[in-house]
Amino acid sequence: MSKNYGIIAAFDTVPDVFHACEQVRDAGYSQWDTITSFPIHGLDAAMGMRRSRVPRFSLAGGITGFCTGMSFIWWAGAYEYPLIVGGKPYFSPMFAFPVSYELTILFTAFATIFGMFFLNKLPMHYHPVLKAPQFVRALDDRFYIVIESADPKFNATETRALLQRAGGKDIVEIEE
Repeated sequence: MSKNYGIIAAFDTVPDVFHACEQVRDAGYSQWDTITSFPIHGLDAAMGMRRSRVPRFSLAGGITGFCTGMSFIWWAGAYEYPLIVGGKPYFSPMFAFPVSYELTILFTAFATIFGMFFLNKLPMHYHPVLKAPQFVRALDDRFYIVIESADPKFNATETRALLQRAGGKDIVEIEE
């Protein structure tokens, strides 16, 4: 017997799914998502989503890259290959800046990509929502809300009733 993943409901128009998202958010659900074929302005606010944490990964990568570049040039100039040219010091931030700048960009890019993969739990080669019989229409002209059974407030009958009150159609349970 398959485990229940959650409940999916279809909506025909952008205002319908927008207002349904507000109702689901206000009902206190935390593990749910909206599936649309195009971005809908303001939907993240209607869903109650917080700001992304990816910029934190980017900042950490940038700081690490900058410090790595400065440290590398300092180590190379002061210890590995000390060379006095024209009375200049072993280390100067002016000379280390190009390397630090490039490593800042490189480490920021990698940290952003890996942070996004980590936070999105990627790569995910399969998702239970793909089993929903009507899911193909999400690529074209319908909008869906999926409430996961792992949500602490999830109760199949109450969740189904909430989605019906919100105007959901073709409400079905999805198996994992």
